[in-house]
Amino acid sequence: MTSDSAAEQAVLEYHRAWTSGDIDAAMTHVADGIVCHAPGGDLTGKDTYRAFLAGFAPNLTGLTDVASFADGERVALFYYPHTATTSTAPAAEYFTVRDGRIVASVLVFDRLSFAPPTQ
Repeated sequence: MTSDSAAEQAVLEYHRAWTSGDIDAAMTHVADGIVCHAPGGDLTGKDTYRAFLAGFAPNLTGLTDVASFADGERVALFYYPHTATTSTAPAAEYFTVRDGRIVASVLVFDRLSFAPPTQ
């Protein structure tokens, strides 16, 4: 994925950082007051969001990027996060970027696809 806008560039740098396990670098692109609407509940604030990312990032075994789209301060990403459980469950994120920082995110994925298999 390549970037044509400053907002998209910030999101792509954030995305590359967290999906490679560099949560500190990812958080440089996130505003203190971020609000993330995620399956299972809303996440409010940078510390809460950081904990959420840091909890999932170690599970990644790979990643297939599909597309990014930007319209002003809004950016959408589509990708397949690979884990030990799945590599075929898509994820999508819709970001709002202001002053170079992500202030809002809507995260869409099937939680059951990433859960450990039942015995």
